[in-house]
Amino acid sequence: MNASVIIFYILSAFILGAALLAVTARKIFRSAIFLLFTLIGTAALFFWMGVEFVAAVQIIIYVGGIVVLIIFSIFLTQKSGDEMPKPLRKRSLFSILALVFGFAFAYQLIYEHEFGQIVHKSFDVKVTEIGTQMLSTKEYGFVLPFEVVSILLLASMIGCIVIAMKIKPTEEREIQ
Repeated sequence: MNASVIIFYILSAFILGAALLAVTARKIFRSAIFLLFTLIGTAALFFWMGVEFVAAVQIIIYVGGIVVLIIFSIFLTQKSGDEMPKPLRKRSLFSILALVFGFAFAYQLIYEHEFGQIVHKSFDVKVTEIGTQMLSTKEYGFVLPFEVVSILLLASMIGCIVIAMKIKPTEEREIQ
């Protein structure tokens, strides 16, 4: 076992541990922080693979944008210190079944395909080529998914504002 494999296992264990803590944490703010660690670990995995541009985008968009938006919405709803209720047994059972089926599906996909002949190619793509591809409307262009993601971010920001502007019961009585 060489150092590259050890680094991969360390990063994978960090990502899986942080993701597990993000899902099982009882306080919503702690879940958001563990999500932050999961995304940083994923960016570290991209750096390890030699895809610096994707790692930088991971940090800028997900760590710097999405997680900050989630934390901002948590603080706007004033529920950051409250513990989340325990999930119902029915939902826990469904989650466990979904997990088992997900692992079985992933195992089947890995088992069907041969990964023994991995070709070690370096990622020699320039940032200008990535930008041209993202804004292209041709066959392999990404302008439509780029716009869909921007609409999704706009919808999530509007949702945060609507949640934050919830009328409190004392203000409701004064309005009537």
